[in-house]
Amino acid sequence: MRPVALAVGLYDHYESIAEVKHYYGLLAVYGLARVADAGRDEALLARCERIVGRFPDEVEHPAYNFPSYTIGGIPQAFLVARGRMPHRAAVVREYAEELLTAPRERAGIVTRPADAGSDRIWIDAAAAVTPYLLYAGNASGDERFVDEAVRQTLSMYDALLDPACGLLHQCRGFVAPGVVSQDHWSRGNGWGFFALAELVRGLPPGSRHAGEVAKRFTDLSAALLPHQSPNGVWRQEIPLPSAYEETSGSGLILYGLGVGLRHGLLDPTRYGPAFARGVAGLTRLAVNADLSTENSCRGTLCPGTGAAKGTVAAYLERRPHRDEPHGFGPLLLALAEAELAGIADLPVRPPAGQP
Repeated sequence: MRPVALAVGLYDHYESIAEVKHYYGLLAVYGLARVADAGRDEALLARCERIVGRFPDEVEHPAYNFPSYTIGGIPQAFLVARGRMPHRAAVVREYAEELLTAPRERAGIVTRPADAGSDRIWIDAAAAVTPYLLYAGNASGDERFVDEAVRQTLSMYDALLDPACGLLHQCRGFVAPGVVSQDHWSRGNGWGFFALAELVRGLPPGSRHAGEVAKRFTDLSAALLPHQSPNGVWRQEIPLPSAYEETSGSGLILYGLGVGLRHGLLDPTRYGPAFARGVAGLTRLAVNADLSTENSCRGTLCPGTGAAKGTVAAYLERRPHRDEPHGFGPLLLALAEAELAGIADLPVRPPAGQP
């Protein structure tokens, strides 16, 4: 199936089983907007405008760590930065200003409101705040927003980097003060890679931040590549060959590889085949013929209790299930890059009993 058609079908399926909101729902809307942009599909872009136009008044909102979700989060800021929905520019800027003073841990990294002033951070937040601030800055021309987008992601990357292998831990301070989780979780690394990829593709031309961003992006790319499975994806605990193959982190990683290839930061002879093999492996592992999805890890933040908290074993216990909601956005983002790479056809999961 062509990437754009597959992506739209996946979003339609998601919308048929749940109201699309929460941070993972907004990531799926952003993925759809990226697919529409890749395919130059004006009707699909208009659909994305209608979706985010429901925010905030037509959505029953859950509790959010970041108030920018209430007005449509990343896809709203992206559409405004693309010159669409100009009537929402002021509210996008308003919530970018809010992010500049949102709760932070002691070193100034954003954190959950309940954890302000502690040392608790989690890499998921990079994916929440960096693209929003980046596109709000691009839309408004306010360099403060872009500067803070860069500072947040680079600070999280540096704090959570495992120098022994070049991969990221999910969090710090949730096991004990100053202690990082033991994982190299698929989606956690995907969140960090996604935030870096957004900076790679979205920094203004000539940005003084480009070198620092590119260095971390290429370093993480190089650390991830050797762990690609024979099926082209990455595992729940990335370096562990016995861990299950996980699709949400894999989708984010493949999105980043596609961005890096298109922007000339990654060697096409080394990363190009890995990207093509990975996208085909991802859809074959993740997407059923009825467009339901498989093998995305459940939501988690430093899982486990007692001595097991934050251990690799605790992350491995977070098993996937069908239509797990975190999986849709990463799939759509990877499919947007597949479309831009000129991939014409992708497989889905074979019926049970077929190889």
